[in-house]
Amino acid sequence: MDNQITNIGIVRESRIDEHRSPIIPQHIESLRIKYPNLIFTLQPSNTRCYSNEEYENSGANINEDLSSSSIIFGVKEIDRKFLINNKTYLFFSHTFKISNDKNEIDENKRDLLLSVIDKKIRLIDYENIRDKSTARYLGFGRFAGIIGCYNTLNLCLEVFQKQPLARAYKINNYQRLVSNLKNLYFPKLKILITGDGRVSNGVIELLKETNMKEVSKNEFLNNNFDVPIYCNLKTIDYIKNNFSDSFNLNDFINNPKNYSSNAINYLKKANVLISAHYWDPDSPKIFEVNDLQNLLNLKVVGDITCDINGSIPTTIRSSTIENPNYWVDKNINEIAKNDEGIAVMAVDNLPSELPREASEEFSLNIVNEVIPFLINKDDGRILNGTIASNGSFLEKYHYLKDYINHV
Repeated sequence: MDNQITNIGIVRESRIDEHRSPIIPQHIESLRIKYPNLIFTLQPSNTRCYSNEEYENSGANINEDLSSSSIIFGVKEIDRKFLINNKTYLFFSHTFKISNDKNEIDENKRDLLLSVIDKKIRLIDYENIRDKSTARYLGFGRFAGIIGCYNTLNLCLEVFQKQPLARAYKINNYQRLVSNLKNLYFPKLKILITGDGRVSNGVIELLKETNMKEVSKNEFLNNNFDVPIYCNLKTIDYIKNNFSDSFNLNDFINNPKNYSSNAINYLKKANVLISAHYWDPDSPKIFEVNDLQNLLNLKVVGDITCDINGSIPTTIRSSTIENPNYWVDKNINEIAKNDEGIAVMAVDNLPSELPREASEEFSLNIVNEVIPFLINKDDGRILNGTIASNGSFLEKYHYLKDYINHV
C-alpha cells in the first residue's frame, strides 16, 4: 500500500436482531499499527456486540456519516436506502443463489441489486471470496453449526417432552453452552447430519460434547442402539450420479443437474435431521414433499442451511432468534404445535446468538484473507467475489441482469 489514506467504514446493521460486527476493536487496533494509513469510521450502534466506546479505544472514529469512507463493511444485507454512490461495499448480499424463475423473484434482493447498479457501487460478496479450489475464505459457518445444533437439540427436548435448556442467545457464551450439554442425558435419538464443511463441522463439534455416540452410515442404516446416536452424511454419501457409479465433487459442483439425492433410506431411520450442507438451486433436494409420507420416524428438522423452498421442503419460511421453531404437517402446511407434525428450526441468523465469539473468528479472517488483498495487490480472490462494479455486473454474475429486469 502506498502513502494514500484509505478510510474504511463499518455500517450499523439494519436488522435489530443482528449483533455481529465484521471487524472487532482488537483487530482495528492491530491493523492501524500494520497499516498506518488506514482510518476506521463506524456508525454508532446500541445493538452491536462491541460498544462504541470499545471501538473508540481501538482508535476508530464513531460517526453517522460514512461518506468519507471509500470501502464499507457490513455483515447482512444493507438497506438500499443507506447505500452511498460509488463506494465499495462488502457484505453478505445473498444474491449468489437466486433463481431466474419469475415466480421466485425476491423483490428485496431485486431492489438491492438495482440500487447497486444505479449507484455504481462495487459490491463484493463475502460468500464468493474464494481460493482457486473454490473454498471460501470467509464465513460464520462454524458458529451457525454450533448454534443450529444447540437449538435443534433444545427443540428435540421439547418434542420428546423433556425440560429444555436455556436459550443460546441468553447464555451468550460458548463454554457455557458446552457445560449445559455435558450435564444432560438425551433420550434415544437417531440424528442425521448432512454436509462436509464448516457448518457440519460445527454441528459435530457440539455433538461430541454430549452423551451421544457417533456411528457410521452403515451402522445407522442397519443397527439398533440403546443410546442416542448421530451420523454425518457427506456429499458423496447422500448424492448420486445419475449416469455413473462414480462420484466426483467438482463434477457435481459444475453439473449438479446430473445428480440426485440418495438420502431417503437414511431419512427413514432418522428421528432428527440437521441439514448443514451447501445447496445450489440447480442441485437436487435432499428429499421431496411426497417423501414425507414415508418418513414416519422423522419428528424434528433443524435446517441450518435455511434456503426457503430449497433443499429441505419443510423449510417454508425462516424463523427468528426469539421464535426459532414452527410445526408443519405432511403436506408442509404450517400448523399449531402438534404431536403429529414435524417441528422445524430454521433461524436464518444463527451466529448472532453468540455474536462476540462469532465476530472474533470472522474478523480474524477479514484481517488475514481480505484486507491485504483489498488494499494491496489482489491475487484474484477479491475480483472473484465482486458481483458488480461501475454500473454493471461482472461477467461471472451477468445472469443477475436478467433477474433484475424481470417485471
